[in-house]
Amino acid sequence: MAPPILKLDKIMLSFGGAPLLDGADLQVEPGDRICLVGRNGSGKSTLLKIAAGLVEPQSGEIFRHPSATIRYLPQAPDLEGFASVRAYAEAGLGPNDDPHRVTYLLDHLEISGDAEPANLSGGEARRAALVRAMAPEPDILLLDEPTNHLDLPAIEWLEGELQRTRSALLLISHDRRFLERTSRATVWLDRGIARRLDRGFAHFEEWRDQVLEAEEMEQHKLGRQIEREEHWLRYGVTARRKRNMRRLSQLHDLRSDFRGHKGAQGKVSATTAEGRESGKLVIEAEGINKSFDGKTVVEDFSMRINRGDCIGLVGPNGAGKTTLLKMLIGELEPDSGWVRQGTKLDVAVLDQKRASLNPEETLAHYLTDGRGETLLVNGEQKHVTGYMKDFLFAPEQARTPIRNLSGGEKARLMLARILSRPSNLLVLDEPTNDLDMETLDLLQELVSGYPGTVILVSHDRDFLDRTVTSVLSLANPSAPDGRWIAYAGGYTDMMTQRAGAAKEVRQQQAAARNAAKAPALPKPATQPAMSSSGRKLSYKQKFALETLPKQSAEIQDKIGAVEARMADPALFNRDPDGFAKLAAQHEKLKRELEATETEWLELEMLREQVEGN
Repeated sequence: MAPPILKLDKIMLSFGGAPLLDGADLQVEPGDRICLVGRNGSGKSTLLKIAAGLVEPQSGEIFRHPSATIRYLPQAPDLEGFASVRAYAEAGLGPNDDPHRVTYLLDHLEISGDAEPANLSGGEARRAALVRAMAPEPDILLLDEPTNHLDLPAIEWLEGELQRTRSALLLISHDRRFLERTSRATVWLDRGIARRLDRGFAHFEEWRDQVLEAEEMEQHKLGRQIEREEHWLRYGVTARRKRNMRRLSQLHDLRSDFRGHKGAQGKVSATTAEGRESGKLVIEAEGINKSFDGKTVVEDFSMRINRGDCIGLVGPNGAGKTTLLKMLIGELEPDSGWVRQGTKLDVAVLDQKRASLNPEETLAHYLTDGRGETLLVNGEQKHVTGYMKDFLFAPEQARTPIRNLSGGEKARLMLARILSRPSNLLVLDEPTNDLDMETLDLLQELVSGYPGTVILVSHDRDFLDRTVTSVLSLANPSAPDGRWIAYAGGYTDMMTQRAGAAKEVRQQQAAARNAAKAPALPKPATQPAMSSSGRKLSYKQKFALETLPKQSAEIQDKIGAVEARMADPALFNRDPDGFAKLAAQHEKLKRELEATETEWLELEMLREQVEGN
């Protein structure tokens, strides 16, 4: 076993109340891939800051290898004092680090190095901080929620980048699929202590349940032992004749251990407030279009959403997911086309920007709308503190201002509010942001069992697979043009259908290439193919049908040549600038190939319609 490059031993830390960290241990060795998991508020981010040297514990020992380099990604990066994003990112480089890595990462995370930090959104600031942390390829990379504000293409790219990096990883994330693909060990922070499983996150939940079952069994045995000792104390012959101080002391110790045991933190427990049944047709859209500053985000979109459907919207950031969502629920008018809502709709909305939260309002006032100490849930009056307990809020937090809550607690609070309102159309825009896994489990159960209709936007692939019945995605995610397509099933089903369509396109192209190579046979003179409406293919369309397969083949050959050059393991160290250029060229060629294949497929479908095949 390699010696550790970072070791935390018996770390203790509290902020006035119960200890946040109560003897937590953590060890990182070269090449480790460790995910740090636990409930919101369990101290994960604090432990990461201690590892980074940003927070000092009250007691415990910390060892960092003198030559080891450590980089830390915070949840709320501070870019103040830097003239540009590039200057901020390059400030994290060491004297022997390669500045070309900054360019490579900026390009793949789609953020301009010339942008001014003051003008960045929260998501862009997080991307800039990710570039700064990853660019030096440190010995240890500490990442706190690296997937927050990243869209699906960026998350999948990051997965690949972290799988290839030489850095040891210690990361926090609530994205299950991301953790499964990047971790090889799991540290569970629970009730102040850290337990380690030398397997990836995919095995965590089964192991956690086994640990809790064994702990419950030990407590049961301890309780029975205390009963036996108390019986001896009252009725034992030895106890009547002579006071056995040693055995009495052991009984006191047993009682102390039993009373002092902190059980696992409770689970979020809630149900949705059922509203009246809506009409069978919930939403109908016909030919809707929307553009902003000349950029089309929705083009000629039509869809019917019926009662009981659960629709997921996916796509890159800025592609128009929220815009399409707002048009469907009537918050935004389309430029053309029309949207019609069904009858008897009661809509509950969870927005990603937490816009409905007033930071000065208390939790109790927010949940009750200022109407006293109770709220009505499913026709039953509940005291606000009792309802808060269902969502793991302590009674004393009822008078706490919302500004004092963490991001996860704010998400949980908004969830508590919308679930208390009767509804039959649930609209969730990025509902999984900042939620811990136990709350995510609850949300999945609620969405899956919701009696009404659900429309949600999410980048969480696991959540989509577990909840939605169909997915709306851009026809061409790498080059968004406003065309949206509905796929049956979840995210994985969508990717399977896309792969099948792409394979069919390649087979058709191969057949077209083979046909082009075959000797031409004389054809009888025919009239131009016409549809029933008198339409025919233009000369330009016919020419494109004949030439696009050849173009696709040429692009595929170029991609193969670039991939062969990038496969050289010594290339990056020998010529990092050349490697970055090849990577950019590879991405450009892939986009060109996808666009060419899509254009050919559309023209082929048009030809079949015209010729009546």
